[in-house]
Amino acid sequence: MDNRHRNRILILIFIGVFMGSLDIGIVGPALPAIQGQFGVNERLVSWIFAIYILFFMIGTPLMAKLSDIYGRRSIYVLDIFIFALGSAITVTSVSFEQLLIGRAIQGFGAGGIFPVASAFIGDTFPPEKRGGALGIIGSVWGLSGILGPILGALLLNYGWQWLFIINIPIAAVIIALSFYILPVTKRQENVRFDWQGTVVFALMVGALAVGVNQIDTANFTSSLLSLYVWPFLALSVVLLPLLLKVERYALDPVIQIDLYKSFEVKIATSIAIGTGLCQTAIVFMPALAVVALSLTTSHASLMVIPLVLALGVSAPVIGRLLDKFGTKMVMFVGTLILAVGLFMLSFFASSFYLFILSGVVIGLGLATVLGSPLRYIMLTESPADKRAAGQALINFNASAGQLVGGAMIGAVIGSQADKLTGYQSAYILIAFLAVGMMLLTLGLKNRAKQLETMKLNQEH
Repeated sequence: MDNRHRNRILILIFIGVFMGSLDIGIVGPALPAIQGQFGVNERLVSWIFAIYILFFMIGTPLMAKLSDIYGRRSIYVLDIFIFALGSAITVTSVSFEQLLIGRAIQGFGAGGIFPVASAFIGDTFPPEKRGGALGIIGSVWGLSGILGPILGALLLNYGWQWLFIINIPIAAVIIALSFYILPVTKRQENVRFDWQGTVVFALMVGALAVGVNQIDTANFTSSLLSLYVWPFLALSVVLLPLLLKVERYALDPVIQIDLYKSFEVKIATSIAIGTGLCQTAIVFMPALAVVALSLTTSHASLMVIPLVLALGVSAPVIGRLLDKFGTKMVMFVGTLILAVGLFMLSFFASSFYLFILSGVVIGLGLATVLGSPLRYIMLTESPADKRAAGQALINFNASAGQLVGGAMIGAVIGSQADKLTGYQSAYILIAFLAVGMMLLTLGLKNRAKQLETMKLNQEH
């Protein structure tokens, strides 16, 4: 396969990943309009985000496994179609329940787009070029973080439905081009699908999502003890060892727990949880700007732009550095920068210019854990027939971090009498978490050992 064909593949999967990531942030400006049309309260409106993340988590390992079995192209096309179907259901919603069903279907499809796209890079790019390709895919998060709210605000002038209508023609183009551009990968024969593992996994993630979403951060302890929270959280805890047992004995498990035999994978997936928590911290930055800098809500939302610009610009550069220095060096320096940025924000949030500088530093640090480095590790450690499943582990753990992070940060903020002190405490907590992530990177393989592992898995 020549470089020209690889670049076409990269552009096509970039567009698909961009579409899926854009739909996380684009709905933000539309929430008041949706709430007004359907007459629901703030807690119910929050499910527009939560149900997307929930089904994203469910769809990630399921679709990744199907792509390892039935081939990347067919499952990638299916994921794009499911995402477009969810968009169509959302657009035509006559009730809030129908809108949530549409968002759930969207999330399910998007959950498959991400790991399959990364697995395509492992299939088609040589080892010395994978970091750069993953870096370009990683830049999607920065671009969608900037364009999502802006595009959402522009389309909102024509009605909130246009935020989802735009997905349908884009999806149609991606599907049509996929049959001409994406290669056909070999289908595995005589494979039994792990339905037991899938059901237990879906129940565990669903219970976790419901429990976390019902936590009232203003009355954290009392809400945690309510019947709307603790039974669901307890169920998710009970189902975890059951899931591990089911997957251990499954002939072809949907969650590839055998990958955890690699110490490198254990470190990468642990860092992914921290990455999800750090991502959640970004969501609270505009609210911090309102409290610390006395800005209006609309002006405060612009304070995130330096962060996402730094993230978007540095992600492709990080990918190239991976090809040269390996993940250990890049991620150690990056998590150190991330921790410094978070500490700066917690202590100097009341200074306008230091707030902006802190955002830039955090964005540079996030680029080393959010995009290509963790995916690079999983491509290195996963055999060719388990590449998508390996990518799914990163997505799932990061989503779990996001799901829990919102409740945890909100609880810290709500526990303080003074709001500014509450935000400072929350960001100090996340900063120490980044320090923990930095220490974890010390256990990663150096560049020479990484290439050795990559070659070994390539031969198998």
